[in-house]
Amino acid sequence: MVCGECLVSSYQLSLGDARCGECSREDPLFERAMAYGAYQSGLRELIHLLKYARIRPAAKVMGRMLADAIADLAPEFDKVPPLVVPVPLHRGRLRERGFNQAESIAREAAKLRPAGLKLDVSAMAMMRKRQTETQTGLTREERRRNLRGAFSVLREDEIKGRDVLLVDDVMTSGATAAECARVLRAAGARYVWVATVARTLKETSTFVAPELELQQTFGATAGAS
Repeated sequence: MVCGECLVSSYQLSLGDARCGECSREDPLFERAMAYGAYQSGLRELIHLLKYARIRPAAKVMGRMLADAIADLAPEFDKVPPLVVPVPLHRGRLRERGFNQAESIAREAAKLRPAGLKLDVSAMAMMRKRQTETQTGLTREERRRNLRGAFSVLREDEIKGRDVLLVDDVMTSGATAAECARVLRAAGARYVWVATVARTLKETSTFVAPELELQQTFGATAGAS
């Protein structure tokens, strides 16, 4: 219900406020994260087309997907739509790639006015001060240390008192979103939401019920937190 992570048991969905273990132990600094789909197969290939093959028209396709994710979050927004802030790239990576894929996707989504919202995109509100090591294989605490101090807010006047919608192509562990949310909140943002095209999910687990009826009801698909 909060970060979009895969739950280990479908039964948790019946509990109402279903949260993954990490969100149960500590509330994230963002209100909720929403993704269009799982980071696998065709969706992963589409993201790679934009990110690595630099097939720029792929941003329009993913912009529509991101708009759907934003529309799902829209009922939680206040009367004033949130400021859209793409997760920034380090200047070295931006120079190498030539564009920030998060910004490209965000601008395409904003054109579609999801849920009738007029969204302003601020690509310069934040900066990535340093390039970080890969997060693969790191524990939750190691990820936090790796990202600490990597981001800063450049335009506090745009952020202070505003609600913010943080946008990226993929949410993996959630550490980047959490650190960006921490920095945005420290700069005066009221609330921070997260919308991405894809979400990396853990392997699904089957809910083992004693009665066949429950097995048929819940099946083998895990829910989402």
